[in-house]
Amino acid sequence: MAGRIPQAFIDEIVGRSDIVEIIGARVPLKRSGREFKACCPFHNEKSPSFWVSPDKQFYHCFGCGAHGTVVGFLMQYEKLGFLDAVADLAQRAGLPLPREAMGTHDPDSANLHDVMARIARFFEQNLADNARAQKYASARGIDLKTSTKFALGYAPNSWDALLNRFGAQEDDRRRLLQLGMIIERDTQGGERAAGFYDRFRDRLMFPIRDSRGRVIGFGGRIIDQGEPKYLNSPETPLFHKGRELYGLYEARQARTDFKRLMIVEGYMDVVRLHQAGITYSVATLGTATTQEHLNKIFRLTSEVVFCFDGDRAGRQAAWRALENSLALARDGRELKFMFLPEGHDPDTLVAEEGPEAFENRLSSALPLSEYLIQHLMAEVDLNHIDGRAKLKALAAPLFARMPEGIYREMLADRLAAQVSMPAAALKKSFVAGEGARKSADRPEPSLKHRGRISVGRGNLLTQAITLVLHHPTAAAAVKVPEALQGVDKPGVAVLRDLLAQAAAASRPSTAMLLERWRDLPEYDRLAELAMAEPLVAAPEAAAKELQMAVEKLLEEYGPGRRMDELLRKAEEMGLNYDEKAE
Repeated sequence: MAGRIPQAFIDEIVGRSDIVEIIGARVPLKRSGREFKACCPFHNEKSPSFWVSPDKQFYHCFGCGAHGTVVGFLMQYEKLGFLDAVADLAQRAGLPLPREAMGTHDPDSANLHDVMARIARFFEQNLADNARAQKYASARGIDLKTSTKFALGYAPNSWDALLNRFGAQEDDRRRLLQLGMIIERDTQGGERAAGFYDRFRDRLMFPIRDSRGRVIGFGGRIIDQGEPKYLNSPETPLFHKGRELYGLYEARQARTDFKRLMIVEGYMDVVRLHQAGITYSVATLGTATTQEHLNKIFRLTSEVVFCFDGDRAGRQAAWRALENSLALARDGRELKFMFLPEGHDPDTLVAEEGPEAFENRLSSALPLSEYLIQHLMAEVDLNHIDGRAKLKALAAPLFARMPEGIYREMLADRLAAQVSMPAAALKKSFVAGEGARKSADRPEPSLKHRGRISVGRGNLLTQAITLVLHHPTAAAAVKVPEALQGVDKPGVAVLRDLLAQAAAASRPSTAMLLERWRDLPEYDRLAELAMAEPLVAAPEAAAKELQMAVEKLLEEYGPGRRMDELLRKAEEMGLNYDEKAE
């Protein structure tokens, strides 16, 4: 795959990308010396073992072993293919993909995206041909322009319309099953014939698009009566509901800068709000708002408004959203909660009172801090000491989720006033509680002994390769003797290639070098060495050590050393034909 994209372009993308910024937008990082740390996003843990190096532009988890460059992180975290990860970084850097890379997708992934695009067009055509479905969309207040903008469609009231259209061959049915568009029949007991049937039937269809506008899943709203009222695509290789937001692609098409994004609960809410000109609305896909959703939003704006129905279910959903948001509540970000009149959702309310009146409600949206305090106060009786103590106990685990900073400090001050307790004492009790929880967990290793790969000085070849990976700029200045080409000791070829790659690059970096070895068997070992404790800190000293290491390798394993071995053997026992020729 990498071979289809010019290596110079990959180098440029890696060089222009800041791994701390990319990972920090998805995972809450905390500075620790020259590096950053966090709890690993790839496995469950309580103490941070995930480290990100801005110098090396590399990440490594000492718990599960996950490691890589910025390209590798996007592939692992976002479940992207190599080309899609490069395309994402290229878009951020404002660089167009090279022409030769435009048509090079992972064949299976490309096929799946193509199938979903054709299915979306099929549904869209069905809506245009079905008067009953059009009447339903019109009755819900959706005009033709908005329907076209969101590519709305209709799934026919049939068990096999989609299957017959796109499932003629076994491979076709396999892809449809993989995409969650058909369901395999339950044949237990032999009562039903083996086969498949369409997942979506007699529904208004809402295509779900990724950041590049590709259809990755569907939501379907039943027409007339039936259960479930809404049906979503299952998890598939393309679609992960905990990461995607309905309407985000359309919102980004409508505007490039956002003062805020508003999260609502349903497809119809998003469609009707966009139609009313409120194009900064998006929706989760049948799941509570996750940190991954919020990280995606905070890459676009610093203000998020949660808009929920005013009934009990809406308030329960709002509290879940608050709990999931706490880890991302930090200075410079605003999280607000807006509750609609009971009996209304955004779809019906914007139709009744118009977009201006609806947007005016934003001024009364509760900041996260106020909503948190109000919710907790409703749970206790503050007229006596027991109630105030209970409020503090309820608040403690919520504060433990929040990152340190001014925002948390000010919220603690606000809570202290409610429980009639000195703010300093309240903060001290929170810190003591967090300390007790941490001591119960596995102690966090220090920087020096945190599970880092320790190679010691290692053998001479390992030292040399490690120095190149840690100080690629210094390595670029090393004079490589031509005789090193004749050394056939295992691993020397790797060292030669790394030195040549560092010398050829305009801005060599650890990440750039590692990306060149991504698909080769040596990659994992090189990644280990990249995260090993540095042998030398200063680049100048590294250049001298590396030069000496190369020269010493040549002394030990070069042509002169081999000549001495052959002469010695000739004196002791004689040489065979091949050795004489050598």
